[in-house]
Amino acid sequence: MKLKLFSALWLLISLNLQAQTPAPALTLKASADHPDALYKVGETATFTIEAQQDGKPLADGKVVCVLSKDGVQSQPPQTLNVKDGKATLIGKLDEPGFLLLRATSDKAYAMAAAGYDPLLLKPSMPVPEDFDAFWDAQKAALAQVPAKATLTPVTTGAPKGVAAFDVQIECVGKPVSGYFGKPLQAKAKSLPAILHVHGAGVRSSNLGSVYWALNEGGMLSMDINAHGLPNGKPKEFYDALTAGELKGYSNSNPQDRETVYFKGMFLRLIRAIDFLTAQPEWDGKTLIVYGSSQGGFQAFAAAGLDKRVSFICAGVPAGCDHTGSRANRISGWPKIVPNDAEGKPNAAALQASRYFDNVNFALRAKCQGAVVTVGFIDTTCPPTSVYAAYNALTVPKEIHNDILAGHTNTPTASKFMQAAALKHVRANRLK
Repeated sequence: MKLKLFSALWLLISLNLQAQTPAPALTLKASADHPDALYKVGETATFTIEAQQDGKPLADGKVVCVLSKDGVQSQPPQTLNVKDGKATLIGKLDEPGFLLLRATSDKAYAMAAAGYDPLLLKPSMPVPEDFDAFWDAQKAALAQVPAKATLTPVTTGAPKGVAAFDVQIECVGKPVSGYFGKPLQAKAKSLPAILHVHGAGVRSSNLGSVYWALNEGGMLSMDINAHGLPNGKPKEFYDALTAGELKGYSNSNPQDRETVYFKGMFLRLIRAIDFLTAQPEWDGKTLIVYGSSQGGFQAFAAAGLDKRVSFICAGVPAGCDHTGSRANRISGWPKIVPNDAEGKPNAAALQASRYFDNVNFALRAKCQGAVVTVGFIDTTCPPTSVYAAYNALTVPKEIHNDILAGHTNTPTASKFMQAAALKHVRANRLK
């Protein structure tokens, strides 16, 4: 009797374990045949799709592949046979841009891209004739607001040797809200400055950025949140704003340049620069704006709107080529131009977006240099849009291509931006 009971129990346990054991995982990986994934217009690119089942090459299977012009004008799906873990697909573009591959099988997917003469991508529309007049009027309105700053010392979480503050600065609309740090006992006119700006979302400023105050013998370092919000509040505070007042902020009221949300954000940038350049320790020549995604958007805007900016680091920048649809191209986040009922770009939003486009800010940048990063399989800030803005820069520049990266700063990309910022500091100290 005991033996039968034991056998029944063991059978139950075995069946339960089998039910909990997942099926062997299928993984896909895709890549282009050029190591740098760059091609000449009209040249054929060969993509290889590798499929593994539970860590071993898939003996036999199928994968569905779709090629597109960086997410637009998708070609019909193609079903490929996988043999010994691999399948191949060829494609090409007859114009500058990116050929994007999406490969799927069951629940697995992979992406790869080939860049076709991306340095030849041009702006999709010209700069509005009154672009400068519009922004001059905004800056004149800002100048009417005294740059009164309230500094509250911060001791918890600040590095030793740094005076850290919560800073609130009066501005048009919401204030500039950030954390500011500087080395103790710094001499007048001795320090470069760096302004850290945020990606999309609703959050406090980052106190950790004041650690930059210790770099290269000392810097003025300031980190501002994107919305002029109080710092250091509980997570629930920011979550409530995300679900309420600031829900969908990036696309709110896009039909009028006066109501586009980023107008206030960019004026806070200029006011933050007012604050940094008013510090007695500022060296009078070095001011870096550093950010990624929406932060990269702000970096381009700062360079285009304020000649005090000496260098920008823009990782996977948003805000590029809003009017890309006019050239049958994809635009970047925040996709500020909605389509109407007929699928055509909203005419009013299309015009308003031109005053907030990195392509147009880039053409006006007078800084000493710029670095940009781009992910070839980034679907949030697609590489076609990023290159359109990068190409418009007329200052010394460098771009870091992450050929298998999406919307992220890889460790290599982060090191690239950090090294470039510090190199600029060292170069300016020799001047």
